[in-house]
Amino acid sequence: MRSTVKTPSSAPPWEDLPLGQTPDPMQLDNIKAQLDLVLLALEALADIGSEAMLQAAADLNLESMVSDRVGLWRLRQSNPMRKSSGGRKKLDVEEARSLVLIICHLAKQQQELIRRAVALLEQMAEQNSEPHRAALLGDYLDKFSNTYQERMEQGENVSPESLTQLALKLLIDLLFYSGPNGHRRLWLALLERTRD
Repeated sequence: MRSTVKTPSSAPPWEDLPLGQTPDPMQLDNIKAQLDLVLLALEALADIGSEAMLQAAADLNLESMVSDRVGLWRLRQSNPMRKSSGGRKKLDVEEARSLVLIICHLAKQQQELIRRAVALLEQMAEQNSEPHRAALLGDYLDKFSNTYQERMEQGENVSPESLTQLALKLLIDLLFYSGPNGHRRLWLALLERTRD
């Protein structure tokens, strides 16, 4: 009897990232912005740089989408919220799906750290204590806020409280994206947010 189990390389890597209908340019802009923010949270928490992102692309056989630092930078720059829009690339659906897979691959690798950070956050909430008082969370919040202000167009106009709330929400989201079917969860969340 022949096995019906598919090998990972036999199907497109984004096979289980359903589309329904192709997002319009405005929806794609929202998806780009969200993906860049999730990557920013991962960078801030786990000190992940472009090398790790390129390695994840190689691990997932996505080099055709993200082949080098320049390609990765151009994908990240496609976020309409970023400063310096000169030469901005338009992100297509396959590139968005590729970034979803890369993000979730990296989140899975950092799952223990993400869990530790979320557990600390819960502990601080139970103690009615500010999250930044825990070293891990304080470092994460500082890095996230500094990087956001440095890279985003409206960075200086966002209140520290709003940035903290955004960073903590993204941290909790990362916990879900690091688990089984995380890539599906992230993709469906992105599509859902673009319909709002």
